[in-house]
Amino acid sequence: MAYDEGLAYRIRERLEEVPHVEKKMFGGVAFMVNGHMSVGIVKSDLMVRLDKSDHDELMERPHVREMDFTGRVMRGWGYVHENGVADDDVLDYWVDRCVTHAMSKPGK
Repeated sequence: MAYDEGLAYRIRERLEEVPHVEKKMFGGVAFMVNGHMSVGIVKSDLMVRLDKSDHDELMERPHVREMDFTGRVMRGWGYVHENGVADDDVLDYWVDRCVTHAMSKPGK
């Protein structure tokens, strides 16, 4: 299993009204909104992207760990463990925040 297809389905449901593009990357899938990576899935974890200024608050959330994909911490990026997105309301929270962030940036 490269990534959690069930989680991908749940994200697609939330993005039905949001123009987006799916790209296979990181051995998983990323959902691009407004030309920017918004959310994604790596194995069974949700990958989230917020503003760098929100990084400390992001790390205080339950089930979240820093993204260090490049070998060092990437501020504004994080992974949410699968237990942290089992609840639909929590997944809604993350997808909404990430889409809002992507839409706040100039389009590519």
